[in-house]
Amino acid sequence: MTLRAFFPLLLGALLLSGCAQRTSYDYSDFKESKPTSILVLPPVNNSPDVKAGPSLQSQITYPLAESGYYVLPVAVTNETFRQNGVTEAADIHALPIKKLHEIYGADTALYIDIGNYGTSYLVISSETVVTASARLVDLRTGKQLWAGSASASSAEQQGNSGGGLIGMLVVAVVNQIANTVTDKGHEIAGVTSFRLLSADMPNGILYGPYSPKYQKK
Repeated sequence: MTLRAFFPLLLGALLLSGCAQRTSYDYSDFKESKPTSILVLPPVNNSPDVKAGPSLQSQITYPLAESGYYVLPVAVTNETFRQNGVTEAADIHALPIKKLHEIYGADTALYIDIGNYGTSYLVISSETVVTASARLVDLRTGKQLWAGSASASSAEQQGNSGGGLIGMLVVAVVNQIANTVTDKGHEIAGVTSFRLLSADMPNGILYGPYSPKYQKK
């Protein structure tokens, strides 16, 4: 067999392999629920950066609203929790769903966990990474409608600096200082939130009733 004849067969096998590994999310409960409103709970922060939770939560509303949902104002819901003596995200996540529905009246609640947030120095490179996972729960039935995860890194924007090993070390140190001083994590958290909660993403949430694409995905 010639190389020219072998290449199409190899390409076809790779495509079939990719299709076989790709799984489609089961949206049956999501479609049955037909949620219109979302209560975004404070994220549980598993990273060492105390800014991670507020940073990510402040950027969650945009992709959800763009996807067609009414999102309860984050500042108002957080203040309501505070006035009721519940300030820790883990404690808020543990609250009974019936109580959340009774207080806020939202159809669903979004539970978020942050795995990574911040800048790390890795010998010859420095990158800011934000990783998070989320699950959408129906507050009327207790069913989990959707779950997903996403990650973003400043390394996606960085090219080869050149200048050999010394040059790479210098660039890594400069990047780490700059990323820490300017809170690069907040910028990267915005990318993560979009990837996590935009209906345009593969296996993402479905479009909500306020989107022209509602019930078309």
